[in-house]
Amino acid sequence: MLNYVIRRFLIAIPVLLGVTIINFIIMRMAPGSPIDMLVSPKLPAAAIEAKKVELGLNSPVYVQYFHWLKNLVLHGDLGYSMITYESVTKMIWSHMGPTVLLMGTALILGIAIAIPLGVLSATRQYSKLDYAAMTGSFLGISVPNFFLGLGLIYVFALQLKWLPSSGMTVLGGSGGGGDVLRHLILPVIVLTANVAGRNVRYVRSSMLEIMGQDYLRTARAKGLREFLVVNRHAMRNALIPIVTVLGMEIPILFGGAVVIEQIFSWPGIGQLTLSSIMSRDYSTIMGLNLMAAFIVILANLLTDVLYALVDPRIKNSYQGAAKS
Repeated sequence: MLNYVIRRFLIAIPVLLGVTIINFIIMRMAPGSPIDMLVSPKLPAAAIEAKKVELGLNSPVYVQYFHWLKNLVLHGDLGYSMITYESVTKMIWSHMGPTVLLMGTALILGIAIAIPLGVLSATRQYSKLDYAAMTGSFLGISVPNFFLGLGLIYVFALQLKWLPSSGMTVLGGSGGGGDVLRHLILPVIVLTANVAGRNVRYVRSSMLEIMGQDYLRTARAKGLREFLVVNRHAMRNALIPIVTVLGMEIPILFGGAVVIEQIFSWPGIGQLTLSSIMSRDYSTIMGLNLMAAFIVILANLLTDVLYALVDPRIKNSYQGAAKS
């Protein structure tokens, strides 16, 4: 298994390299540049050109890219923001914690809701519970995140005044765990509804496919209780396709974080991404794109590892491939 993981990381290096090349070209093809955000259009051309030289924007695109890549490979340096002149690495790390807290909480709650509800919906097919679960699932998928977020802000923050509408802590407050938790509730509800809505249907479909298998009929015929049949035999096999879907929730949540963090003014990666795009901060955008690509590859690798934990046959195939 370890050899397989190492090989997957080595294969991922060309993928990451290709992502950086494509992102670099697309950014340079887009209209505008960081210079437009830093200098006044009334400045003389000589001053504007001097600023381009200072930021390294006067060189050809391929020269700029290889300079960025050299600093990354040799020094692990993502450069400095062209707008704030802060280290890109420090900016990303300072915004990573709030995003991980938000997404991790939403992912755990979403899975904790989706799996039991999907299993119950499959075992009680066409019941009132099944119809209610499927209705809630379609609502969770169909209602846009920004609409649900604004609706929750209007009801719970503006009308009832139960919860804060933005930020991670109260300005000037102590910023304790209780304060963060109160600010976390509304954005987590939005993301959890989306995660649970997507995955309830997958869990239900996977369980329904397994429930009709012959080995489950044999288990029932031997006198096993339905609880053991469902949770020990059916659930373990149904988890294999579910793992694929859950493994891709991490990059999906990173994409959704851009909208949610902007709505709730959550100081995470999503808000940093949007502000970097609006200010055409090339260095920060490149660092964020590299981080996003790495997270997608890591999520796929984690999915493969979970496959082996769920199904020993897959682990044996990995070991056989490693020996060959």
